[in-house]
Amino acid sequence: MAWLILVFSGALEAVWAAALHRAFRTSGRRRFASSTLFLVSVTASTGGLAIAMQSIPTGTAYAVWVGVGVVLTSAYAIAIGAERPTVVRLLLLSGIAVCVVGLKVAA
Repeated sequence: MAWLILVFSGALEAVWAAALHRAFRTSGRRRFASSTLFLVSVTASTGGLAIAMQSIPTGTAYAVWVGVGVVLTSAYAIAIGAERPTVVRLLLLSGIAVCVVGLKVAA
């Protein structure tokens, strides 16, 4: 269960990163909504990390949390057209994903 919470918390890291970006790039009501989404998701993300770290070693948990967040944040940026999906970028992101899986297998 701790691993599921950890991966979900990593996904929330991508949510809060995107919400933070939107909060400073828009105006009006969307800024309030993005700021609220940021606050809720960052709280839930770090809370989930804290729960997962009760049964997963700190270094492993943090590496997986950040890795999931990086890969999903980059995938989101590519999907909305904010970043280009170059071969090198996709290979490096794949490498991060493989390392995250490796940390789970080795744990």
